[in-house]
Amino acid sequence: MTTRSYVVVHETNYDYEYPVGLSRQIVHLAPRTTPYQACRAHSLKVSPDAEILATSVDAFGNPVTSLCIEADHDSLSVRAESWVDLTARNYPEDRATPPWDAVRARLEYRAGRRPQPFDLEAAHFLFESTRVRNKRELAEWTSACFPPGRPLLEGVRALMNRIHTELKFDPTATTVSTPVMEVFERRRGVCQDFAHLMLSCLRSMGLAARYVSGYLLTRPPPGKARLVGADASHAWVSVYCPDYGWVDADPTNGVFPSLEHVTLGWGRDYDDVIPLRGVLLGGGDHELEIKVTVAPAADYEAIFGAPSALMRSL
Repeated sequence: MTTRSYVVVHETNYDYEYPVGLSRQIVHLAPRTTPYQACRAHSLKVSPDAEILATSVDAFGNPVTSLCIEADHDSLSVRAESWVDLTARNYPEDRATPPWDAVRARLEYRAGRRPQPFDLEAAHFLFESTRVRNKRELAEWTSACFPPGRPLLEGVRALMNRIHTELKFDPTATTVSTPVMEVFERRRGVCQDFAHLMLSCLRSMGLAARYVSGYLLTRPPPGKARLVGADASHAWVSVYCPDYGWVDADPTNGVFPSLEHVTLGWGRDYDDVIPLRGVLLGGGDHELEIKVTVAPAADYEAIFGAPSALMRSL
């Protein structure tokens, strides 16, 4: 199959210790449109009722919604539902891509040289950011995957596979704020950690790479039904390849994404595409629950029952 359609339901629920008098939130939960992905429909349901302040795009072109709740509330629920159509990606042959060191030289700043527009855009993703570090030790570790003259995507694939092989997926090993160098030392973490590490490795080599936030289709055990809310958000990286564009790589699974990865958005690191972030007046401590379901669109009614308003509108 060269095309697939999915429904993604992302539910976020906060229960607060004390009432919240004012809540302002920025929501990154609408899948963006790309050459290989179309968001056919998207809805956002917020409880208690919220005032939508703006629907726009951020500095990286990601859809973003700003909302405000002024009434006292002791809980917050945000449900995003999306219908997404994917088309199989046409990646270039690894060996047909330019040498990685030629790409690095092309992206380097040189006085008096005017960069190509796409190269200039990619330069935003060359440098350190809040969660990505450019380190000599990371460049040394990565250099085994990038000998002189090696085609760019051969090196990217080798690095992706090395992270996939040498690091262990362990949801108890890290938190959302664990530094990338600690992940590198401990050799364990989750998809967000693997993505930040691969970004740090690539940028330490002088290559442009960005953080991609999205979802991955998972399959229930044989003979078992798909469970509502049993999935999770996912993260991977995208590397700039001149004259082709951006190439995605998923170090958690050791694959180049195609028909099972749904893209929400991208940025320099996780902080640029946090699904829900904001400021509160009041609240105290809180409990957070996140439930994600990614399913083939044809299975919607079997999983969720009666079609939602979004599904009825299609």
